[in-house]
Order: sequence, then structure tokens, then C-alpha cells
Amino acid sequence: QVQLVESGGGLVQAGGSLRLSCAASGRTFGSYAMGWFRQGPGKERAFVATISWSGSNTYYADSVKGRFTISRDNAKNTVYLQMNSLKPEDTAVYYCAARRIAIPSTTLYDYWGQGTQVTVSS
Repeated sequence: QVQLVESGGGLVQAGGSLRLSCAASGRTFGSYAMGWFRQGPGKERAFVATISWSGSNTYYADSVKGRFTISRDNAKNTVYLQMNSLKPEDTAVYYCAARRIAIPSTTLYDYWGQGTQVTVSS
């Protein structure tokens, strides 16, 4: 029903910034909360950030709080993750996810994108 495509990943030096985008497509787009997750090499998938449908409520993992910002543009069916002060520990495949209710969650999502690679060098 809903397809999610991430973009904006790449290679950046520690302390640099990247902005990830997630474009949602489908015949309809309801009041979905959105989230970002990441999975580093040999690691489990981990929560990064989530945002309510309205954009008024956001939550972040402690590891990224103060450095990353999640936002959305519902007119464009797109969610963003602004990543500042990047660290080598942020290296991972970043996944966008959609949830079929407006309230955000750190765990419960219905749709997932294919991911975009972020690599942070020392």
C-alpha cells in the first residue's frame, strides 16, 4: 500500500552533516507517524527518531538527541532526518518507517524502506 524510499546517504567526515530524505508513495497517504531506524555492521536495528503526523511531537534516541532532527512535509509526503555532528558510531544503514496512526512510536511500524548507507570516517 505504501512504499518508502530513502535517499541522501553517503560518506562524511566526523563532525560533518548529512540530510536524509524519505519519500512515501501510494494511492493514498493517511495520518501516519514516521520514524527513522539504523543498523550498523554486525549490529541490531536501533531506533533513531520518530515524529507524529502533525509534526508537533518528536522523540529521539539518547545517542542522537541534540545532534539529529526529524521533520516532515506532508504536502510532499516526505520525512527528513538532519544529522549534525556526525560520529563514526553513526555509521549504519538508515531506514525510514511509517506507522498507520498519527502517534509516534519507538518500535511499532507497518512499512519500511530499503535503507540508505551513511558512513562517517574518523
